[in-house]
Amino acid sequence: MMRMASTRRALLGLAVAVAGVLAISPAGASAAPKVTLKAVPVPLKGVPGSGDILGAPTAVEFEMTIRGTEVTGDAPSQLRGVNVWSPKGVKLTTTGFVTCTLSTLELKGPEACPKKSQASALGSVEASDTIAGEAIKEKGTVQAFFAPNKELIFYANAPSPISAQVYVGGTIHPSSGLYSYEFETEVPLVESVPGAAAVSTEAVDIKVGSSYKKHGKTVSYITLPNKCPKGGFPLKAELKFESGESVVTEYKAPCPKKKK
Repeated sequence: MMRMASTRRALLGLAVAVAGVLAISPAGASAAPKVTLKAVPVPLKGVPGSGDILGAPTAVEFEMTIRGTEVTGDAPSQLRGVNVWSPKGVKLTTTGFVTCTLSTLELKGPEACPKKSQASALGSVEASDTIAGEAIKEKGTVQAFFAPNKELIFYANAPSPISAQVYVGGTIHPSSGLYSYEFETEVPLVESVPGAAAVSTEAVDIKVGSSYKKHGKTVSYITLPNKCPKGGFPLKAELKFESGESVVTEYKAPCPKKKK
C-alpha cells in the first residue's frame, strides 16, 4: 500500500474498492456503523455498446455511505480496512494503460499525470471531524489513476476547512470460487487537529473505468461477464472499523437485461 502522511487520508477509505465491482447492498450489525454500498455498470465515454450489457466493456459508478454514532459528535467509527470481491466472470485488463507514479502525484499534483492515466472521472468524498464534541462536515474530490505494477492510486483533495491532498493505493489479485478478483487496502487513522477524534469517512461517489484502442478494437479496464448465474451476480465486501467491528456485505446483483 502506498502512503503519505496527511490529515485527510480517511476520505479515500472506500474509493479504492470500486474496480471490478458491479453492485453491493446495505449491511450492518449491532453496535457497528451502518453501511450502504451500490455499484452500477454505466457506459464508457465515447464507447458505443458499453455499460450494463453482458460481455460488454463498462465503467462502474460507485456510491457509499457510512452512518453511525460510535464517535462523540454522532460520527461513525473510523474506517481501517476494506476488502471487496467482484463476481466470477468479471474481467480486469490491467496492462496497456498509461500510468502515473505516486511521486509525480505527490510532488507535482494530478495535473502532471498523463490524461490517459486517469482511471476514473472526478468523484466526490465526504468526511466528518469531531471537534469539541461537534461533527464538522468536510467535502472534497477524489480521482483514480493507473499506477505501475497493475495498481491504482486514489488522489483526494480536501480544500476546506483544512486544505490537504491525499494519496492511497491498493492491491488487486485473483480470487476463486464465486469471485474473480479481490481488492484490498488498509486505512490508517487520520488525526484532524490536536486532541480531536480521528477523521470518519461518511460518503464516496466515484465512477471508475477507462479504455484504449488496440488494432482498432476497444480494450476496457472492466468487462462484464458473458453469463449471469440464476439469481444474479454474487458479490461480497468487508469493512473494518476502529471500533473493532467488521461489516460483511453479501449481495446478488441483478443480471443485465441485454447481451453483447
